[in-house]
Amino acid sequence: MRIAVLLSAGRHPVSGAPVLPRLEAQAIRLAVGLGEAHEVVGLHAGPDAAAVAEGLGQGLARIEHLTVAAEADPVPALAARLAVLAPDLILAGRRGQGGPETGLVPYGLAEALGLPLIPDVIGLAPEAAGRLSLDQSLGRGARRRVILGGPVLATVHPDAPAPLAYAYGRARRGALEPVAVATVEVSPGLAAEAGALPAIEERPYRRRPKLVKGAPAGGSAAERLKAATGEAGASAGGRLLVQPDPDEAAREILAYLRQVGVLAAPRPTDDPR
Repeated sequence: MRIAVLLSAGRHPVSGAPVLPRLEAQAIRLAVGLGEAHEVVGLHAGPDAAAVAEGLGQGLARIEHLTVAAEADPVPALAARLAVLAPDLILAGRRGQGGPETGLVPYGLAEALGLPLIPDVIGLAPEAAGRLSLDQSLGRGARRRVILGGPVLATVHPDAPAPLAYAYGRARRGALEPVAVATVEVSPGLAAEAGALPAIEERPYRRRPKLVKGAPAGGSAAERLKAATGEAGASAGGRLLVQPDPDEAAREILAYLRQVGVLAAPRPTDDPR
């Protein structure tokens, strides 16, 4: 089985130095954990490969570097190279780390290559007849096992096994190979002019006001204020009792519980007391 791991240039959250994103290091561990019988190759598209060279020390024997401009869309170059490599499994992180990423590269590649995409994978295991078992995280501790064959693209969840420890000797033995960029036809929705990026507006975060339960949708400001202070809605028809008689207080409590449906309405045969 041939496995390709997509690598991106991340940034350290504190120092800002180039670093391999943790999710992609976890993807490397999943790939090499399938055994030495499987060929694993890293694939990076960008102007520089210094940030992804760390992957050689974390289990990869070879990384292919596709030189593209920093502003260019990496999907066409990656799709062209993957079409040549024809891997059985493509692994990617579900998001980058510290760069201007959108998290849409795996989805763009899946559409360009016509492959199914399995998100949030936390475990891999080979099956009979060349099939592959993928454990998918569904959140809140739930998991789902997917068994399928043929080429597939999967993104890695943070709950996947931790990355392998960096080994300097393994990094020295690994190879970082530049590869010429080819072109590939992609769907019209993914095709973009070289160097053209969508316009993005950045604004400071502003907490949105909470919706008041029971507030009138089209009411005036005074009506919304009454709903917020409890002077409207179900509580508007209540009675204020100051030091009431115990029997009177009990009757009011019973009446309220019947009004909200906690207690059933009294039957004619019930004692009114």
